[in-house]
Amino acid sequence: QVQLVESGGGLVQAGGSLRLSCAASGRTFSANLMSWFRQAPGKEREFVSIIARTGDNTNYADSVKGRFTISRDNAKNVVYLQMNSLKPEDTAVYYCAAGLGLFMTTRSNDYAYWGQGTQVTVSS
Repeated sequence: QVQLVESGGGLVQAGGSLRLSCAASGRTFSANLMSWFRQAPGKEREFVSIIARTGDNTNYADSVKGRFTISRDNAKNVVYLQMNSLKPEDTAVYYCAAGLGLFMTTRSNDYAYWGQGTQVTVSS
């Protein structure tokens, strides 16, 4: 199995930046796909970004394209989400997820492993 621990959340002003980290342990070689999801109060969990194991295949939700960047360091077993130009609507709990498949997917049900979440709050 894979264990995931997110960190880096906090309170920032609109227009500011944060970098989230997801530290993976356990059978990390099985984590072919690493994604970030987020969930705001009263809303469904939504896909944010995904990265394949090689790091050369990424995708983003339309709402964050041009502002967020996902990356991974396989030697350190860490996935990052650099968030720039943050907006109040980015406020949510951000979750790291790991999938075992070889095909890129934005569906939360396709991910077997999840972190505990880290809170991101963006003030106006």
